[in-house]
Amino acid sequence: MKKSVFLLVMAAFILQSCAKIFYTPDARALAQNQKIIAIAPPKVSIAPRKNVDGAALIEQQKTESVNFQREMYSWLLKRKMQGNIFVEIQDVETTIALLSKAGANEGRVLTPDDMCRILGVDGILTSNYALTKPMSEGAAIAVGLIAGVWGPTNEATASLSIHDSGTKKMIWNYDHKLSSTLGTPARLVDDLMRQASRKMPYFTSR
Repeated sequence: MKKSVFLLVMAAFILQSCAKIFYTPDARALAQNQKIIAIAPPKVSIAPRKNVDGAALIEQQKTESVNFQREMYSWLLKRKMQGNIFVEIQDVETTIALLSKAGANEGRVLTPDDMCRILGVDGILTSNYALTKPMSEGAAIAVGLIAGVWGPTNEATASLSIHDSGTKKMIWNYDHKLSSTLGTPARLVDDLMRQASRKMPYFTSR
């Protein structure tokens, strides 16, 4: 019994601070004019750890970025299939391929407007994740092997933004700090998006 309770506590994801939400007065109207959106590769930062060199950390951040991008796409696609989102969502593999072809993987800095043009979309969802530890199993194992430190992330600060290609401006932003003792990208994205979607202008019921 004690073990079960312990596992439940370990699996709990706790929202700690109040979220900060920004949206322009015309955010809903602009969102309704959009036909298709894309999910940009998230910018992921992981706090430096002892015995983990810079190159390894960069690779871990790239791995987590892809994980978060795919999880966000899956989450939104599910709601689209349920009829809760009125805008189309570009296939994430298409997004990854087009941005890679444009040089995003080679260090080219792209603005939200650049990405909208390259991807041929009307809007784009950008995001930033600041983690204390890697979240994916593979990245966590890599850190464990290198540094001898095991365990999932226990804190994450996330920021989501929607940019409109027509006006070239940010129309919505959501910032939140979350903490847990056990988490995966899927779990964090689910908790984050469920909270953020309450004010996200793409939802039919909002």
